Amino acid sequence: MHLRIFTEPQQGASYDTLLTVAKATEDLGFDAFFRSDHYLAMGSSDGLPGPTDAWITLAGLARETRRIRLGTLMTAGTFRLPGVLAIQVAQVDHMSGGRVELGLGAGWYEEEHTAYGIPFPKEKFGRLEEQLAIVTGLWETEVGSTFDFDGKHYRLAGSPALPKPAQSRVPVLIGGLGASRTPRLAARYADEFNVPFASLADTERQFGRVRAAAEEAGRKPDDLVYSNALVVCVGKNDAEVARRAAAIGREVDELKANGLAGSPAEVVDKIGRYAEIGASRVYLQILDLDDLDHLELISAEVQNQLG
Repeated sequence: MHLRIFTEPQQGASYDTLLTVAKATEDLGFDAFFRSDHYLAMGSSDGLPGPTDAWITLAGLARETRRIRLGTLMTAGTFRLPGVLAIQVAQVDHMSGGRVELGLGAGWYEEEHTAYGIPFPKEKFGRLEEQLAIVTGLWETEVGSTFDFDGKHYRLAGSPALPKPAQSRVPVLIGGLGASRTPRLAARYADEFNVPFASLADTERQFGRVRAAAEEAGRKPDDLVYSNALVVCVGKNDAEVARRAAAIGREVDELKANGLAGSPAEVVDKIGRYAEIGASRVYLQILDLDDLDHLELISAEVQNQLG
């Protein structure tokens, strides 16, 4: 089981804060640092000092880290044209020495589009499918050849399909709980399928759908990595768990029901249950980015138990 650190900077984080967390992620032996792709805070947070861009952040971290994987859960398809996104990701991949992964989703938070003048299309899933075809198609086109695409939402003609990423294949992550279209899209394009903030039962059901879709598409289901994203709140004792829950505005019982919360032993046990149904990676949603002691505890008493 690989543990990855997942941050939500739109809730209020500067680049320097993210850099500190990313360096701690690397120093403490975690597998990767991922971040969300949002421009507006959610809930009661004031979002200060204001949003940071996901791929600009990852470009900076690419030069400041050496080992950890870097990526998004999920880049919003509504924010970027697919040709431009392919260039951005390929460039950051080179800047990192080949450590980038692309999580790509349709985009959903209409208020942030309104706040920053970003068009919010009614048809998002069809756009996402074309975006995946374009981004992966550009990367897979041989040097010296050109790439063309004539879709409902995007048209590319005579693209040199450059630059290429440093990796021979940038891992593509697709996620969600959609019952039919999402599994089919994952079976076609994904290297990893992620289930966000879901119960064991819902996760098992969705993993099964994706595995079935992979078989229908002629892929081996085990060719995909299966993962979860879950909020985490660990403490050495009940008082510490309660303090950390209060710091992120959540209740302990709710966190235990819907995430990974409690003592290290409790969290290890619950992660083990996700592993039993097929997850091999967990993205730990860290909401208090100033609490580096939390990361140290997870590293020492959760990650080490998971091997």
